[in-house]
Amino acid sequence: MIEMQSRAFWSKVLVLSLLLSTSAIPPFSNIDGTLARAHNQITPIPSSQPTKPSQAERKELFEKISLLSGIPWTYLAAVDQYEKTINIAKKRTVQQSLTNIYFSELVWAGILNPDPQDTNLKSVSFFHGLGRDGSGDGIADRNNDLDVLAAMAAILGNNGTRVDTLQTNLWNYYHNARSVERIRQFTAIYETLGTLEANAHAFPLPVTSNYSYRSTWGDSRGWGGHRTHEGTDLFAGYGVPVRSTCYGIVEIKGWNPYGGWRIGIRDLNNIYHYYAHLSGFQKSIKINDIVKPGQTLGWVGSSGYGKPGTSGKFPPHLHFGLYRDNGTTEWSYDPYPSLRRWEREERGKMK
Repeated sequence: MIEMQSRAFWSKVLVLSLLLSTSAIPPFSNIDGTLARAHNQITPIPSSQPTKPSQAERKELFEKISLLSGIPWTYLAAVDQYEKTINIAKKRTVQQSLTNIYFSELVWAGILNPDPQDTNLKSVSFFHGLGRDGSGDGIADRNNDLDVLAAMAAILGNNGTRVDTLQTNLWNYYHNARSVERIRQFTAIYETLGTLEANAHAFPLPVTSNYSYRSTWGDSRGWGGHRTHEGTDLFAGYGVPVRSTCYGIVEIKGWNPYGGWRIGIRDLNNIYHYYAHLSGFQKSIKINDIVKPGQTLGWVGSSGYGKPGTSGKFPPHLHFGLYRDNGTTEWSYDPYPSLRRWEREERGKMK
């Protein structure tokens, strides 16, 4: 049964390949004609979806589309992953089993389309909707993985596939510099790792070291004015290694009057991991570097609460925070449950 589902899935991929098999993705305004001509030469395939593929299968699909469209698979994967994070943050539901890319009814069918659920290629095109037919069944179904991928490939490949053109196309679609930056960051992570399997985590301190912590998120803080504590304090001695908790990209590194020597890492779930009060950094780490779980970032210290170099105003500890991004704003949430989970997982691996 699984083998039959896999064959059905890759048969549909072949259809998408035929639909995209031009020297480059045509300009957005012309892609419907290309899809229609290709569709006339192939036998439509039912749009039913198989069991959700593995990450390896998803990567293989992105690579196939990349070969046909000229769009790097890492960009396709990064857009899909970014959309997933926004879906979670905005509590949006997608119906596809393979992709996470979301198109609203109005955007898919066309803003002026009197039928927001329209799947007719001609009328969707007439009303300048983004809907496309990537599965070869003759309709533009926004709940069909291959239709959605064909639509996104058309957006990304409009007027060429150079990196600067891709960035421009992302801006034209999202109209949000933050979105473009996140996709750039995710692309860099995928380019370095070469895989979609990047969800492992590590505890920020070696679990064999001497440390203690409790939930301190939301506690009152007084230095610099009344404010609440947006993180968890992990108390340990000077020089205890501070480690990356995730696969991610170094977004910030340097001095902050509150956090002292601090470093910030963005992971593929669009969560910002913040490490503060360090005594120093691992010298080889730079902004835009890709890091892995357990990699040393710096060492526990007591820096902060003053001008650069200020230290010793409180006991040595690591301040660790987590911040979620919904595409327009970012907010903190209690990292304590995550820390406890990562600690248990790492201790479990040692048994």
